Amino acid sequence: MRGLKNKIVVITGGLGDLGYATAIRLKEEGCTVVLLDLQPDTGNKATAIGARFLQADISDEDAVASISASIEKEVGPVHILVNTAAYFIFKGIEATAEEWQKINAVNIGGTSLMAKYMVLQMKKNGGGSIINFSSVSGFVGQANFATYNATKFAIRGLTKCWAQDLAPFNIRVNTLCPGYIYTKAFVDSCNKLELDIEEENKRASAMHLLNRQGRPEEVAAAAAFLASDDASFITGSDLLVDGGYLAK
Repeated sequence: MRGLKNKIVVITGGLGDLGYATAIRLKEEGCTVVLLDLQPDTGNKATAIGARFLQADISDEDAVASISASIEKEVGPVHILVNTAAYFIFKGIEATAEEWQKINAVNIGGTSLMAKYMVLQMKKNGGGSIINFSSVSGFVGQANFATYNATKFAIRGLTKCWAQDLAPFNIRVNTLCPGYIYTKAFVDSCNKLELDIEEENKRASAMHLLNRQGRPEEVAAAAAFLASDDASFITGSDLLVDGGYLAK
């Protein structure tokens, strides 16, 4: 990809499968990568790929302001922000106020706070790229997924608003929308909902024209494209990496 070498990238949810795959790909493209995650990096995943790691709760504005200042001081002003962090609650009409507050605080609030503080640094660089992770769940209704889907619809809306707000500063904002991707989060969700993983994988695979779930590295390749100069005339867009899910 053109224009990625020596760019400074921050990835939220960096220890998750999608965030980490994106980190690996962007490191391969020559970027300096900083991973953020709520959980500690007990497996030294960041060190393994030559990235930096900061533990932070992105729903806490004081924490976001602090880590933003640390990144700029220790690494430099950020060029690229990849918002993969998400809180997973799958509930319908029965969702409680507390559950709505939890999922909104991370998926909408955390995404917004990260953009707010990273944009200040991108302006110093004369531009940048923000990639917000939505999902096919941000396009369609799904039974008993209202809490999750609402936040994924919202992220697409935020992206289109920010694309207008930030275009004068040469900051592009796009949404990456995966279909079902075989990740630890998928496995954990199956276990939480007491679903048979193999059967659920078959069911999810059949939803896609390519008859399989995607792989994290396939999503990472799309993220690298949106971050690069090869996507220099793309902003306010939704990039589907869904194996034909929404074409059915």
